[in-house]
Amino acid sequence: MSLPSEIQRNPEPNRKKGPWTKLARQWDLQLMVIPAMLFIFVFSYIPMYGVLMAFQDYSLFRGFMNSPWVGFKHFVMFFEAPEFWTIMRNTLVISMLKLCIGFPAPILLALMLNEIGRRTFKRVIQTISYLPHFLSWVIVSGMIISILSTDNGSLNILLQKLNLIDEPINFMSEPKYFWGILTATNVWKEIGFSSIVYLAAIAGINPQLYEAASMDGASRVKQITAITIPSILPVVIVFLILAIGNLLNAGFEDILLLAGNPVLRDVSDVLDTYVYRIGIQNSRYSYATAAGLFKAVISVILLTLANYLARKSGNSLW
Repeated sequence: MSLPSEIQRNPEPNRKKGPWTKLARQWDLQLMVIPAMLFIFVFSYIPMYGVLMAFQDYSLFRGFMNSPWVGFKHFVMFFEAPEFWTIMRNTLVISMLKLCIGFPAPILLALMLNEIGRRTFKRVIQTISYLPHFLSWVIVSGMIISILSTDNGSLNILLQKLNLIDEPINFMSEPKYFWGILTATNVWKEIGFSSIVYLAAIAGINPQLYEAASMDGASRVKQITAITIPSILPVVIVFLILAIGNLLNAGFEDILLLAGNPVLRDVSDVLDTYVYRIGIQNSRYSYATAAGLFKAVISVILLTLANYLARKSGNSLW
């Protein structure tokens, strides 16, 4: 009994090709990845050697090899510092505000933009919402400080014209206003740009689903809740995992520039600004490295936990 001609030409048709064979066939694509890998290796992995400072009494003159090892001394000092709980409170509160308000805001904007029928009006709204992302925090902080200023500040003038206040309020010197100002500024700056991913996910939904729902009498709100949101849910979960992993990254540039007044330090000092002030300005490199390493370890734990919980829904990073 003779074998078919296809099997005779290829006696092992089901043999899996090895990874090196696949890499060799994709050599042009792999070459494109090499610059990105080198960039990550040089700027992300090589500097990790500096983590050793957290376990040393590091001296610039002695270097890594000759600085004395002190174990967990700087970690203990950080945990016992009088400002530790204030810093952790500020970090968690600011991060939670950004997560609870800043995370769903781009999703809501994307859902609303998707409902706009006129393309010209939609593009205008998109452009206006995107622009603040491309402004540096130096410019944005200057604008906010100017708007909230007691001397001809737009907000104070408006409130006085509406007879809501008698005297101008010094918003940038009142701790009770800082968290709200910081959260609102972050949402205004990033809401448009962050919505691009969700708009792209919405654009990939099969239009026939909406047509079938419309024929069944589903309203626009029902279509959003039954089709749009479930369809983009995998993307939302992935970004939520990353946001939870960055929970201790409350911010740096925005806080440093908006909270220039020392009066606000009790509500504005977070881990990143604390590390900058202690490590760079006070030259306590080992202590600041220990605080930064503590933040990194907690972030990895939160990311792993969030990914584990998300895996139960069938959507995870790994």
